[in-house]
Amino acid sequence: MTTETNTMSSDLKDIHFDTLEWKSSLQFIEGELLFINQLLQSYVFEPTTPNLFERLQQFRQGIENIEKEISKLHQKIRKHESELGGMLECDTISCDHYYFDEHKELRNHFYNFYKNFRTLKSEVFQYAGGILKKNKNN
Repeated sequence: MTTETNTMSSDLKDIHFDTLEWKSSLQFIEGELLFINQLLQSYVFEPTTPNLFERLQQFRQGIENIEKEISKLHQKIRKHESELGGMLECDTISCDHYYFDEHKELRNHFYNFYKNFRTLKSEVFQYAGGILKKNKNN
């Protein structure tokens, strides 16, 4: 029984640590999005850049999608945290598996979101970097 309790306690700590890490990452990403939005609205882009308007619109749409996903993740993480207490009350393996499966699903959701965010950020910075280099050479 003691080993089972220690394992459960360790699992709960790991799950709690994951949720804290996700919340921290989301806060950091929100700060990065503010910077990216400011960059896209700045005057570093030459109006004569081919397809400028279309590219900026694509980036803004991508950012809007990321912001919606952040909101969904915040809600899911809050719900997940509030359900952690239920794990302590579990007295069957199937009950434990339910919470672990929920956690695994949320983890996958977060990592897919994070991958999409990094891709968008990379595309914005590559695009902006290319234009800034062009302006520097002129």
